[in-house]
Amino acid sequence: MFYYSGMKATIGIDEVGRGPIAGPVAVAAFHFKSKNLKFKAFPIPLRDSKKLTRIQREAWFIQIKVWQKEGKCDFKVTMISASTIDRIGIAPAIRRALARSLYGLKTKHYRLILLDGGLKAPQEFKNQKTIIKGDEKEPAIALASIVAKVTRDRHMRWQAKKFPQYSFENHVGYGTRAHYAAIRKHGLTPLHRKTFLSKLF
Repeated sequence: MFYYSGMKATIGIDEVGRGPIAGPVAVAAFHFKSKNLKFKAFPIPLRDSKKLTRIQREAWFIQIKVWQKEGKCDFKVTMISASTIDRIGIAPAIRRALARSLYGLKTKHYRLILLDGGLKAPQEFKNQKTIIKGDEKEPAIALASIVAKVTRDRHMRWQAKKFPQYSFENHVGYGTRAHYAAIRKHGLTPLHRKTFLSKLF
């Protein structure tokens, strides 16, 4: 059930990339600027990005960009690098990305901020609500998850061109068997989170 689906000026927030051993973490803030955003009419059901195929996510992202151009929505994605994650930790990195994405929207006209899981916005954002499995329950969060996932995956596919021996285009930084084998053979890249790989070295 979408409790807040009809609310104009709702902001949804979700993160992608908490668990990979390589690449950035990404946090997206998605802003409903119009209550006439007809997401239910789109031929692909709106779901958490992890439950959509790559083709489905890309199709949603194209539609979101159309809505953005029409002034019906806006979004901001912030990615924090592996080196920063190693320096400050994954949780502080996510908080930093979340704050930057919210401030990056450059809007004071919102009624409510909805956040997935255990995420919390900075204290100055008064009207906020954290929802467990929010990416499965609220459109604003689901759309944020899609924007974050597509943006991060595209970044990792671009990085795959620089480091072709690691097949980042396939696993986008997650710890697959093939990925670990590539690390053992070729070593680490600047994309790898060394603090996530301490048992290997």
